[in-house]
Amino acid sequence: MRVVSGIQPTGNLHLGNYLGAIKKWVAMQDQMECLFFLADLHAITVNNDPAELSANTREMAAALIASGVDPEKAILFNQARVPGHAELAWILFCTARIGWLNRMTQFKEKSGKNREGASVGLFAYPVLQAADVLIYGATHVPVGEDQKQHLELARDIATKFNADFDVDLFTLPDPIIEGPATRVMSLRDGAAKMSKSDPSDLSRVNLTDDDDVITKKIKKAKTDPEPLPDNMAELETRPEALNLVSIFAALTGSTTDKVLTQFAGQGFGAFKPALAECTVETLRPIRTRFIELKNDHDQLDALLQKGAEKARAIAAPTLQGAYDALGLLTD
Repeated sequence: MRVVSGIQPTGNLHLGNYLGAIKKWVAMQDQMECLFFLADLHAITVNNDPAELSANTREMAAALIASGVDPEKAILFNQARVPGHAELAWILFCTARIGWLNRMTQFKEKSGKNREGASVGLFAYPVLQAADVLIYGATHVPVGEDQKQHLELARDIATKFNADFDVDLFTLPDPIIEGPATRVMSLRDGAAKMSKSDPSDLSRVNLTDDDDVITKKIKKAKTDPEPLPDNMAELETRPEALNLVSIFAALTGSTTDKVLTQFAGQGFGAFKPALAECTVETLRPIRTRFIELKNDHDQLDALLQKGAEKARAIAAPTLQGAYDALGLLTD
């Protein structure tokens, strides 16, 4: 198995980033061959500050390493250091159909009422996502519910290219459906995803928050007056309670059913301190290592460059195969 997964380099990393992707990556690197990349090319589909993008890319690398991603076990790099991503994306743009992209629901959500003012990159970025995984012959890609459609597009593009040029070049990747707390929700609104853009800092637990701040935020998290039930069916209609139980399950490597068995009948006065303690103990060593790493630009750049060299070597045969299939002359 070869797994490829990317994460956009955003600043102000929080618990949602950790549980939504990073923790899973740490587990995967001991089970299969993994390539993890910082999606800086995806970040430029919307307006961004260049200095901020550079800083965020290094900060994300520091967060991944602090959380346990080991550059000696997994290949860690940023997209921009592997030009093959952009090269293959252009080739796949010529294979993908406009009708396929028009069906992508995420563009409608991301562009909102400004569809005509959105960049072509924002419209077509699912094709770059396809290139991200197809260039490495990925057999599996971790996906949440909101990205399954994009992986299906990658498979469609790969199938069409292989058929159009009578080659067996691209591997069709299968999804790895992510588990508990894939979508960590806001601590203030169980219907909204935890986000750095939320104006309320109480809505999220940041990786840089100290122990006291984490405890305070968990204590103030929105809940309801009812005790925790003993089954998931009753929890489904209580989004804030479900969110906190899901977070506890993900932090402890348990399941929501087991958490409910442990705390059934208890109120949040008992549950929140347990959740706060668990969150603090998990994030404390990550925060310490992250703070040590994030300003060591030379070390981070060296690690990303080393990972990019490995990634380029894996990507080269597939990229050359695409050029050959198309009759493009290269050195």
